Amino acid sequence: MFPGFKLMPASFVQTAAVEDETALPENTYAITGLWKITLTAKGNTGIKDGTPIDFGYQTWHEDGTELLNSGGRPPLTSSFCMGVWERTSYHHYVLNHVTLSWDSTGTVFVGPGNIKEEVVVDDTKNHFAGTFEIIQYATDEKTVLADVKGVVAGERITAR
Repeated sequence: MFPGFKLMPASFVQTAAVEDETALPENTYAITGLWKITLTAKGNTGIKDGTPIDFGYQTWHEDGTELLNSGGRPPLTSSFCMGVWERTSYHHYVLNHVTLSWDSTGTVFVGPGNIKEEVVVDDTKNHFAGTFEIIQYATDEKTVLADVKGVVAGERITAR
């Protein structure tokens, strides 16, 4: 039928299983679940390394979305925010998180914020660590009011 081509029988060779998220059921990743997190300053001008920046609870959903309940922000100033994430390699993830910030009275909109994280989940799948950057913009969404960098750590919360 095709000159120069010869059909050959296919064979199946079973190899040792390698732990790889691509072998897991679709949309199942080590990052999904509920995490207790801390964000700590590192490498900034004017903010001492080790200064707590935020803490709270973060849920990474299987559909690539994320939700953060910030314990460092009063609810009146907008303590819930959300983001999107993707896996970049085995147990490595990036997060692009957006916020809406209000003044201390909860009545004046300060502007949108952006939190970016790069994290690695350890082999126990119960801890993650990485870096973050928070940029707070003015209402024009261009003027930078604050830019803070540091390290993020998470500890998985389980049902038992």
